[in-house]
Amino acid sequence: MRVGLRQFKRPLRYVMAILYIVAGILHFVVPELYVQIVPPVLPAPLALVYLSGVAEIGVGAGLLVPRTRAYAAWATIALLVAIFPANVYMAVSMVTIDGTGGGQPSALVRWARLPLQGVLILWAYWYTD
Repeated sequence: MRVGLRQFKRPLRYVMAILYIVAGILHFVVPELYVQIVPPVLPAPLALVYLSGVAEIGVGAGLLVPRTRAYAAWATIALLVAIFPANVYMAVSMVTIDGTGGGQPSALVRWARLPLQGVLILWAYWYTD
C-alpha cells in the first residue's frame, strides 16, 4: 500500500501547493470574507487576513522548491494550527459569511472544517522528510 501512495506523493504536492497559493491570493482578492471568521478577541482582523494570505502563498511556493519543501511543510502545519481558532469560532458561533452569494454555510460544513484541519496537517506532514 505504501508503494501505491508514494506514486501520488509528487502530484499531490503540486495540488497542495496550488491550493495554498490560490487560497492565499483570495485573502487579497476578497479579504472581507476572511475577516468575518477572525475571532473577535484577536486584534486587527484585516491585518491578520493579509498576514495569513502571505503565509499561505509562502508555504505554497515553498512546497514547490526542493530546498525549502520540508521547511514549508512544517510552516504549513504551524499555519494550520494558527488558523484553527478561526474555524472553531466559525463553527461554535454560527458565523454568517456575508458576500459569498451562497448563503450561510450549513452546520455540517462548519463542523466538518475542524477534522479537515487534521487531514491537512497530516498531508503537510507527509512532505516533512
